[in-house]
Amino acid sequence: MTVTIYDVAREANVSMATVSRVVNGNPNVKPVTRKKVLNTIQELGYRPNAVARGLASKKTTTVGAIIPDISSIFFAELARGIEDIATMYKYNIILSNSDQNKDKELQLINAMLEKQVDGILFMGGDITDEHVNQFQSSSVPVVLAATYDETNSIPSVNIDYEAAAYEATSFLLDKGNKKMGFISGVDDTLINKEKYNGYVRAFKEKSLSLNEDHILTGDYSYDSGIEAVNQLLAMDDVPTAVFVASDEMALGVIHGAQDKGYKIPDDIEVFGFDNTRLATMVRPTLSTIVQPMYDIGAVAMRLLTKYMNKEEVEEKKVVLPHRIVERTSTK
Repeated sequence: MTVTIYDVAREANVSMATVSRVVNGNPNVKPVTRKKVLNTIQELGYRPNAVARGLASKKTTTVGAIIPDISSIFFAELARGIEDIATMYKYNIILSNSDQNKDKELQLINAMLEKQVDGILFMGGDITDEHVNQFQSSSVPVVLAATYDETNSIPSVNIDYEAAAYEATSFLLDKGNKKMGFISGVDDTLINKEKYNGYVRAFKEKSLSLNEDHILTGDYSYDSGIEAVNQLLAMDDVPTAVFVASDEMALGVIHGAQDKGYKIPDDIEVFGFDNTRLATMVRPTLSTIVQPMYDIGAVAMRLLTKYMNKEEVEEKKVVLPHRIVERTSTK
């Protein structure tokens, strides 16, 4: 049978209020009494009921984290940053995969609220009006991580994706790659739009013509990178460099080109985005934009703790720094 706080109080010969103060770390308990209660808790194997404590305090010390795909290296790094800061602030995480499906995302948000979480961290793709309405009507704070909403009304942590894409494109153009491809994400998200805008801006500032046929899409997967590069290689005007919106797709581009007999970077230079562990696992190693995934998760969780604890928040839209790391997939 489940051991209750009443059982502990009876066995230790103290009041239930005293047991509650010991469990919650209240200092107003005599050392001798505290030790007796703790010994009784250990002997009986008592575990405090988090739900009951939450009903009393109106806090459950749990946070809901909604992630598109935890098996993705990118989101796994984000989740690790979230978890480490959550542990530091004594919060537990309820983690759910949304598969970047809008209906499932909205359902999960409702499910988290029904579980009485103290806050929600959301990572997704296209933030619709339905998402924003649900976030704004939420009884608990919501923070977006590596995700934008066009209204800028929801607190978020990101990098400057337009600037990062501009720098990556300029890096390749400055090497003389006037024929250049871009493989973007297939979803019509604000982040993808920002990356596209950065790509276009680099061409415009250098007064270079942009070939729209060289702009393709993928679903961020390795296989979609192979498929996209095969399309580029089948064109009469094969690009000498490709900027890819994710490292995993970039690996597909490298291997797809190598399978067709092209040498990287001699025939085609490849530049990725994210700087996941994959970037150093491939040969040649991948030049890429460093997006600090762990830091985005950690800062998003810290921002959420501020809202949950009603601390002062100076900036609700946090933009973290990015940088280029040059490896051997570029000359």
